[in-house]
Amino acid sequence: MSMTGIQRGVWGLLLWPYILTVSMPLDCKEEPGSFTRCPSISQEKLLDRVIHHAELIYRVSEEACSLFEEMFIPLPLRLQSNQAGYACITNALPIPSSKSEIQQISDRWLLHSVLMLVQSWIEPLVYLQTTLDRYDHAPEMLLNKTKWVSEKLVSLEQGVVALIKKMLDEGTFTTTYSEQGPFQYDVLPDMLESVMRDYTLLSCFKKDAHKMETFLKLLKCRQADNYNCA
Repeated sequence: MSMTGIQRGVWGLLLWPYILTVSMPLDCKEEPGSFTRCPSISQEKLLDRVIHHAELIYRVSEEACSLFEEMFIPLPLRLQSNQAGYACITNALPIPSSKSEIQQISDRWLLHSVLMLVQSWIEPLVYLQTTLDRYDHAPEMLLNKTKWVSEKLVSLEQGVVALIKKMLDEGTFTTTYSEQGPFQYDVLPDMLESVMRDYTLLSCFKKDAHKMETFLKLLKCRQADNYNCA
């Protein structure tokens, strides 16, 4: 590994406890638990917490993806992956992708789009944990980051559901989107295929985590009656 990579790793180790510390819980009483007590918190404050959570998830997923690349994906394979156009598991979801589409959808559909993305990734990230545990010499930092993201995604799901109930008055909202495309692999692939598949998972999740953050920030902008939201 280059000196630059080593330096990034050292800084990552130093800053990792800080990231864990600043990640405030989404629960209304600022303790681990359910969101059933959220009537006590304002809609604005709840949205801020959900956005903060999404920001951290995206940042850590970006770091995990970069670390995975440095450890397991040589540059030619990165280029091959880009050219091959591996399909992301959420491609089939009815979620807007172009800027014009995103600008036109309602606040309700923004929130439900975020929830679809969150729920679609919970199971694949659990799967990713089991495959990374089988890697030889997988750095502890990579395992910790992916585990952290997997756990915080469940917390983000709770926050988005609470936000839907508060903003849209959908108190009986219980829909899950996992039926859109069950995530399962019955056959263990060879090592190279497994590495490329895990790399695709991380890369796709990073893109979707950025979408979650973008949609939530757009929602906040709209709530502020800002007509120049982009």
